Amino acid sequence: MRELARRLRRGRDGARLDVDADAPEYQPPAVEADEGVQNSLFGEILDWMLAPLLLLWPMSIAITYLVAKSIANQPFDHALEDSVTVLAQQVRSVDGKIIKSLPGSARDILRADDVDNVYFQIHGPRGEHIDGDRDLPPPAPDEEERSRAGSVRFRNDSMHGTPVRVAYSYVRLERVGDAEPQLALVQVAETLEKRAQLANEIIKGVILPQFIILPIVLALVWFALARGLSPLAQLQERIRTRGSDDLSPIVSSDVPEEITPLVRSLNEMLARLSLSIEMQKRFIADAAHQMRTPLAGMRMQSELALRQTDSGEIHRSLEQLAKSSQAATRLVNQLLALARAENQPQAGTAMQPLELSELARGVVRDWVQASFAHRIDLGFEAPPAPVQIVGDPTMLRELLSNLIDNALRYTPAGGSVTVRVRGNHGEQGYLEVEDTGPGIPPGERERVFERFYRILGHTAEGSGLGLAIVREIAQQHGAEVDIFSNPRSLQPKLPGCLFRVGFPLPPAPPAEEDEPPHYG
Repeated sequence: MRELARRLRRGRDGARLDVDADAPEYQPPAVEADEGVQNSLFGEILDWMLAPLLLLWPMSIAITYLVAKSIANQPFDHALEDSVTVLAQQVRSVDGKIIKSLPGSARDILRADDVDNVYFQIHGPRGEHIDGDRDLPPPAPDEEERSRAGSVRFRNDSMHGTPVRVAYSYVRLERVGDAEPQLALVQVAETLEKRAQLANEIIKGVILPQFIILPIVLALVWFALARGLSPLAQLQERIRTRGSDDLSPIVSSDVPEEITPLVRSLNEMLARLSLSIEMQKRFIADAAHQMRTPLAGMRMQSELALRQTDSGEIHRSLEQLAKSSQAATRLVNQLLALARAENQPQAGTAMQPLELSELARGVVRDWVQASFAHRIDLGFEAPPAPVQIVGDPTMLRELLSNLIDNALRYTPAGGSVTVRVRGNHGEQGYLEVEDTGPGIPPGERERVFERFYRILGHTAEGSGLGLAIVREIAQQHGAEVDIFSNPRSLQPKLPGCLFRVGFPLPPAPPAEEDEPPHYG
């Protein structure tokens, strides 16, 4: 330890600072991860615009494919329907026997297709095979279809494992005697190659232009967003180029309508900030002016004491110096109290439920000795029931201490000061300080709350900050301060003052309902 201290002293005196070779190298602190990553408004809007577009695009392709297949089926279905109709016309019944007049050339024409395979089939009334392909599956038995003989119906089926499109129709044969009319089945089927080719051509004609249009749409969306958000960048640049002392409002006529509420709120904040800075400047100027007087008096008394040779004169100068320092100390304490009251948050952890009479009793107890020094009767009147409020105990003690100090300073010797707490039917709680001093004229009662304001003609020592502190703390608690003449004063020349601070009471908890009696 001594060697280390020696080395540190050498380094502090300007000599070379020894470093142990075994000492670990300095490691810079690890860079903290940026947890508060900000979202980009441009990226957010772009995501919400492109995500539905990219989601709907595959759906549109699927729907286009289904529509293309439906469109491709229509002309080929018409061709199948014509083939079934022609084939059905060649089937008839003669003496109960089914005959067909389908020449070989007609068969060749029916099966003539370079792309698809075409099949046909004719079945008799009892399902016997008359002509065509035996492997073509018959339709499912349906009495409703059989009753609608002559109409052509379509279905999807398979032939030798290959999907086919089948057109079929029931042909009503001639009746033999009193027998029931007989129905023959005629079917024509073909594979789906031409349909698939046509559907693919339709899809290519629709999708390929989309591949060309989609990048153009994305570029236009990007350009439109950049163009639409450019006023934000311009507003940002205007604010960035402002001077640090420029708190003038931002001109809202040059911004879009959607940003106007934001600019208006920013202007309101700038106005509040400007007012706050102006108040601080005025406060600092007033405080400097008020501090100049006691400091000048202290300097004058100290210089006078240094020039004196008589011990009595020196003692009197020191007494004046002590009084000036006491006044300066009180002024500094009140300035600090006012600054603390103005910077106290309106709501937070400092606010807590408290009983007003208990707080007032403790403050009055602290001022008893000061009342003896002023030869003033200091009393306290408690309410019959507790008065519960929500507030900051420290700031409320400061409020009441300033009211008591103000009353003791302005009340002549032999007078009285009474601190009183009372409630008002659960609506408000009142804290009153009553004195028998010279009182405050009605025309001055609003101005006494201003900083450093003092009524002419009052000789009591003070800085004019006590009531300003009282008003600031009361406003933070949502309370109101009123000034009245003392109704209990018996001397016309000393009407006295009654300071009344009304606090809002917290809402009472809901009453618990009595449980109904239980009967066995």
